[in-house]
Amino acid sequence: MLSRTADSLYWMGRYVERAGNLARGMQVALRMAGLASSLGGGVDEWRTLLVAAGAEPGFLAKHKEVTPEAVIRWLALDADNPSSIANCIEAARGNGRAVRTALTVDMWEALNDTWREMRAQAPTAAEPDRLPQFLEWVRARTLLFNGAAADTMLRNDGWRFTHLGVMLERADNTARLLDAKHETISGEGSEGAVAYAQWQALLRSVSALRSYQWIYHTRLQPKLVADLLILRPELPRSLLSCHSRVEQVLDRIAESNGGRRGEAHRLAGEIHARLRYGRIEEIMEGGLHAFLTQAINRNIDLGREITAFYLHG
Repeated sequence: MLSRTADSLYWMGRYVERAGNLARGMQVALRMAGLASSLGGGVDEWRTLLVAAGAEPGFLAKHKEVTPEAVIRWLALDADNPSSIANCIEAARGNGRAVRTALTVDMWEALNDTWREMRAQAPTAAEPDRLPQFLEWVRARTLLFNGAAADTMLRNDGWRFTHLGVMLERADNTARLLDAKHETISGEGSEGAVAYAQWQALLRSVSALRSYQWIYHTRLQPKLVADLLILRPELPRSLLSCHSRVEQVLDRIAESNGGRRGEAHRLAGEIHARLRYGRIEEIMEGGLHAFLTQAINRNIDLGREITAFYLHG
């Protein structure tokens, strides 16, 4: 496969996943913002979401203060934010269009229809009475695209690079969400009703609240929330699950291209091994924030190595 084709498929997968992750995060922030006053909490959900999305520096360069209206527009629609939902959908469609023949009909229709509907909805999407419906639409369209890819794409290098982009983006999102809430897991803010609501919100943002009950059969506990999102292989959005898939996909790509491997494969194996044999007690003892900061940085490093080895040929 040509490196430019692999690059377009990889980033198409990343941008679609990023749009869905932003929509999930905004849905939870809306819910928590409504609960904050009744719970007596002073947590700024919108600033937390900016941090989790990695969008705070760009936002503050344009806006003097954090307000719900400004954050919503920045994350959903702002053309100056390269990672806004609107720009992610635009970029995903652009990458998909560049490699149209590598996509199935169902994938292209899901992607192109989402792009057309996004342009139609954009003028009113951030209005208070339209926002919940818009965010649910984005989430549903992401699931539709991922389902079309999973059900209709040949398991060749095209599928592998698309899936690789999705898994790397998903791992990054889970680590950032958990890190943004690390004080309610291991810090001074880990007690009381507000903290409990924060744990619920965190699990909802990755569709894992019911999964927690299935696995642990107990009330929410901060250490177990962290364990679920970092080390449990059953959860599709845990760091372990994502990096297990990344290593497997990179191995399949190497096997289909003469067995050639590089730093990307070594780093993927190292990250996966650390998670596979990790223990939540040791992670908490060493500092959750430090662990997640390293996880985010290593994920970035892995993305760079994949780009250097496969995508810039």
